[in-house]
Amino acid sequence: MQKERFWQIVAQTEWPTLGMLVACYAAFGLSTTWLASLWLPLGCVATALVIALFSSLQHEILHGHPFSDRRLNEALVFPGLTLFVPFQRFRDLHLAHHHDEILTDPYDDPEANYLDPAVWNRLSSVARAVLRVNNTLAGRILIGPAIAIGSLCLADWRAIRAGDSSVGRAWLLHGLGVCLVLGWLLAFSAMPVWVFVVAAYLGYGVLKIRTFLEHRAHERASGRTVVVEDRGLLALLFLNNNFHVVHHMHPFAPWYDLPGLYARNRERYLTRNGGYRYASYGEVFALYFLKAKDPVPHPLWPQQ
Repeated sequence: MQKERFWQIVAQTEWPTLGMLVACYAAFGLSTTWLASLWLPLGCVATALVIALFSSLQHEILHGHPFSDRRLNEALVFPGLTLFVPFQRFRDLHLAHHHDEILTDPYDDPEANYLDPAVWNRLSSVARAVLRVNNTLAGRILIGPAIAIGSLCLADWRAIRAGDSSVGRAWLLHGLGVCLVLGWLLAFSAMPVWVFVVAAYLGYGVLKIRTFLEHRAHERASGRTVVVEDRGLLALLFLNNNFHVVHHMHPFAPWYDLPGLYARNRERYLTRNGGYRYASYGEVFALYFLKAKDPVPHPLWPQQ
């Protein structure tokens, strides 16, 4: 009976995801030791890219990959490589975001970058200026992580004070995972802790490239999700989540199936999302690196 169960688990395992996770940890080990000792800036940049990939793997994990057992999946990403965001908070907020009818809602969508116009009108001129910079791609990469981290910490602190034990537990488990990473850095790594903190921030900045225009304000929920037809390094780091409309329509499809699903049904997806498409991240950089794509106040909400 146990033997049959073992082979059942083997047959159901998504080996490309598991292999990518092993490769990610191996790359983290190399970037924080050999590359860091070779040239510290190189080790820092490589670690940042590995952390971005690790976050994409966490995204796969929370959607039920590579095993059918959730606890086993989550154990695979227990180490706190991402440093700033507890996995369980990422999981809960992202799954809440997957209700397509609330996408871009300033209150109900945890990943929305739009504000209620009434809230925008109450902000100081300095706060407005910062958020306008954050609405350019350059700003989203450079200051976007700080804004997101600060907002998460403030909201979670309020939740903990209000008695939400699940939020406190998520941060406690994350702290233990971060301790594992710090133990590795102190015992084996050639990378100082402060450089790792910089790398984690840079990795978060890389992820902001993906989330910069994933969703837009649109009357139809089905028209709010983008596809970026990129197959380069960023697409690999994002585990093909740039085919975002495909992911939202098939949230349980593994990362390696998304390009094929899109290629076989390209017109269907583009019809569904109203042609919200970019050819590559190169095009996104050319259009929006120093230019805002959207206003900060939600353009379809009542203006006050």
